[in-house]
Amino acid sequence: MIDKLALIVVIIGAINWAFIGLFGIDLVATLFGGQLSIASRVIYTLVGVAGLWSISILFKRLVPMND
Repeated sequence: MIDKLALIVVIIGAINWAFIGLFGIDLVATLFGGQLSIASRVIYTLVGVAGLWSISILFKRLVPMND
């Protein structure tokens, strides 16, 4: 469950970065009151934590299971 939630948050972060790169629009900042608002900072932090968690998902898939 946590893995799926982390991937969803990482995808949301990737969409935000795509909008920044393509259109120069930071959706998180636009929707939540600027880059320095508490809400935006919480979302940026959650995306970062989800990205770090997703590293563990990557290694879970690479390590063979011994059944």
